[in-house]
Amino acid sequence: MSLPAVQRDLRAFVAERDWAQFHSPENLAKSISIEAAELLEEFQWGEPRDDDGVRDELADVLTYCLLLAERLGVDPLEIVRDKLAKTREKYPVEKARGRSA
Repeated sequence: MSLPAVQRDLRAFVAERDWAQFHSPENLAKSISIEAAELLEEFQWGEPRDDDGVRDELADVLTYCLLLAERLGVDPLEIVRDKLAKTREKYPVEKARGRSA
């Protein structure tokens, strides 16, 4: 399945439920943070026992990210590529390879 197909499915899902009225950028950003915390909770005591729980929480994070990108009118793939280009400049391979900071 392609990203545009997923985005269409998300738009249809939200429209069917009339939820767009609740999807302000602020609310979506809050939801990303909440779902990211729930994803982190899966790892709270070490490796998760429930891979399905990790997948579900990761899906929730990605869903809200895609909804926020759409609300802001940005292409999620484009902004990831743009940020990757900036990060490449900030952390050139010769200085960053094998280092976490």
